[in-house]
Amino acid sequence: MNYRELGNTGINISEVSFGTWAIGGSWGKTTDEASLKALHFAMEQGVNFFDTADVYGDGHSERLLAKATKGREDEIHIATKFCRQGDIFAPETYSYEQVSAYCEASLKRLEREQIDLYQIHCPATQILKEGDVFHVLDRLQNEGKVRHYGVSVESVEEGLICLEHNNVKSLQVIFNLFRQKPAEELFRKAKEQGVGIIVRLPLASGLLTGKFKQSDTFEEDDHRNFNNDGNAFNVGETFAGLGFKKGVELSDELKWIAEERGSMAEASLRWILDHPEVTCIIPGFKNAKQVEQNLQALRTPSFTQEEQKRIKEFYEKEVKQHIRGVY
Repeated sequence: MNYRELGNTGINISEVSFGTWAIGGSWGKTTDEASLKALHFAMEQGVNFFDTADVYGDGHSERLLAKATKGREDEIHIATKFCRQGDIFAPETYSYEQVSAYCEASLKRLEREQIDLYQIHCPATQILKEGDVFHVLDRLQNEGKVRHYGVSVESVEEGLICLEHNNVKSLQVIFNLFRQKPAEELFRKAKEQGVGIIVRLPLASGLLTGKFKQSDTFEEDDHRNFNNDGNAFNVGETFAGLGFKKGVELSDELKWIAEERGSMAEASLRWILDHPEVTCIIPGFKNAKQVEQNLQALRTPSFTQEEQKRIKEFYEKEVKQHIRGVY
């Protein structure tokens, strides 16, 4: 395993880490037995960072992490998120009283005394502009409930707003071969300010595995079904903002990246890790096999300058125009 410092926090985390949305729910069927086995396997391979949220399975992912990391709280770092249990547009959702209640509930489920990284979970842009929530997080940090805090953002604009606040130590962004805008400006500015970059949806909800066909369908409770057009939350959280059929078409055109790199998924993850500003990627998983497959990116050859240029041109000419939503 390779490790990178999360901004200037002094915390070194595995460059391939994992998100726990899938084991909490909204990604189709899974079992706790398979989830716990996968978590233990990941830790055996050197993974020391997991991202979760209070709304993943209504706290279920947090409880699973508590079980899996029991006795290893000092060496396994957990990031969780808040605000989406309430109205993300309402100022009261971000009051000290409400955020403190969210924090205490997460601490109880995680069975920890302190949250390593507490993140605002894709809040309304106006909330970030007003900035009061950052003072609330400063207070929780001073109380010792939160070690560091960051923001999971939906757009580059939101990321730049967050960088105006000195105590923000991480930005969680959607970034992948189909969603390259953060690399244009945000990454550089974040690095200059000692802010870590956590990349979610590195495989664009599975599109960049290259395994889907346009005729494929998803289970009713899978967000790739109910949020394909952004009916439940930001459309960018599903297939990087691309419609499913267009996404499959574009992924087919990218299959060349797997040549001499094992698989398209490995190559897609490697491309992200080739960006030095990125602290870690957090692909999802539902079983140990998927964890093992994602870890293969660590041994995957980097892209040449010529290949990077080809990918950039493909994004600019073929992909960018089809991305929906603010990003």
